[in-house]
Amino acid sequence: MSTVKDCLKRKSGKVFSLGSSDSVIQVLEMMKSNRIRSVMVIDEGKLVGMVSQGDCAIKVLLAGLDPATTPLSQIMTPNPMTVTVNDTMQSCMETMSSRNFRHLPVVTDGQVVGMVSVGDIVKDIISQQGDHIKHLETFIRGHGVA
Repeated sequence: MSTVKDCLKRKSGKVFSLGSSDSVIQVLEMMKSNRIRSVMVIDEGKLVGMVSQGDCAIKVLLAGLDPATTPLSQIMTPNPMTVTVNDTMQSCMETMSSRNFRHLPVVTDGQVVGMVSVGDIVKDIISQQGDHIKHLETFIRGHGVA
């Protein structure tokens, strides 16, 4: 499997984030307009939390809070687990699976450089399988095996 660095090269490079004092309605608007499901919460250049669509639904709507006035600090998952560009996609998949995460922020030298999602891992696995199939087909054809 490839590394997080390889994965980030295939992405836009845009980091979607808001501050902890921004409102839930702002994060929902960002999610909708960018077709994303999770946003990092960054204050003064430091990752302080994560907010997902589920956080908005469960912690705001079900709790009867006003999304226009509820700050992200009230619903975010603080101090999220992170990965580095040198981690493998395999290790990310294991972490996501065992900890029930769908997104992992990528941090290098204390700076957020991107995010890896379950979708990224699925795309990586599909690509790896395609490459493996091509390799096997070439091997079979090259050796006259039918």
